[in-house]
Amino acid sequence: MIRSRMWRALALVAAAFGPDLGVSAAASAQSPVPWPTHEAMFVIANFRFGSGERLGALRLRYVTLGKPHSDAHGRTDNAVLLLHGTGGDRHSLLNPIFADVLFGPGQPLDITRYFLILPDDIGHGQSSKPSDGLHARFPHYDYDDMVRSQHAMLLEGLHVDHLRLILGTSMGCMQAFVWGETYPGFADALAPFACLPTALAGRNRMMRYMAIRAIKRDPAWDGGEYRSEPLEGLTTANEMLLVMGSSALQMQKQAPTRAAAEAYVEAYLKRTLARTDANDMIYQLDASRNYDPSGALERITVPVLYINSADDFINPPELGIAQRLARRMPRCRFILIPISDATRGHGTHTVAALWKDYLAELLRRSEPDSARGR
Repeated sequence: MIRSRMWRALALVAAAFGPDLGVSAAASAQSPVPWPTHEAMFVIANFRFGSGERLGALRLRYVTLGKPHSDAHGRTDNAVLLLHGTGGDRHSLLNPIFADVLFGPGQPLDITRYFLILPDDIGHGQSSKPSDGLHARFPHYDYDDMVRSQHAMLLEGLHVDHLRLILGTSMGCMQAFVWGETYPGFADALAPFACLPTALAGRNRMMRYMAIRAIKRDPAWDGGEYRSEPLEGLTTANEMLLVMGSSALQMQKQAPTRAAAEAYVEAYLKRTLARTDANDMIYQLDASRNYDPSGALERITVPVLYINSADDFINPPELGIAQRLARRMPRCRFILIPISDATRGHGTHTVAALWKDYLAELLRRSEPDSARGR
């Protein structure tokens, strides 16, 4: 009984800080739709990072659903870029609680109408990352590098010169703001979910800093040249991420006894430690170090649907940051989803049933005149 409750909980806590939380567990708890996906790899030669470092061949893995369409002028008019969170990958948003609610016939991101693109970001999935061999000598990428590489992938790899929508969760949320400022008007609309459009400071940065330090202080880390994973440091880091991405209400309900709570933690750690590389995690957590779109939010003039949830421990609403900064984007609608039995803390960004009607409304109000009736 305890184990059954534990797995149901893990299937619903879709926190961005680790692909396990809401992907593999969710798939085991539900029967996912066999979406007709296409896998591909795009390689950027001699990619120059913002740090000045270079990589001879930057690999970007991605998956697509649906087919691209062009308007009368030859410009792509139905492409949607879907961006995962820290520690996730191109499959994160194929989670049934996201994809099954949005991708089907008549749904907001119906794949018979839209061309969906889900990349592995730099440092994630099967894209180039420290664990490929460079370890701690891998270039120190950031969110700007991720967005520039996505832009190149779209233009040169997929020949997509325009996006109907960018939807991003957690780290992908932050990238959506970077996209809006770096390439104004490239997308008709933005849907950033579960983040703040300002520098990561306070508790959020403290958590990342402590997790990184826990790994590096483990003697087994050995400057990034470990022969086996530094399990003490990784365990501490993953424990912090579990708390940060969790929902207090759901955890209390799903683990109401000491035995259930402890079993939950042990199963979580067993799964995440088996799939986490220490250097990859350090780089993933540190990629946000210079993120701060707050200085140029007025450049984002396309319609924006910006959603956070009231039980998000990573982006707590009492800070008032989201509400204040949303007003600086002239066509932004900010929604704070109240705590309920359906919310999942930070992972609410993946529970599409809670916000899909808002997304449908965004698509309606951002539809170009030339596309109406298509």
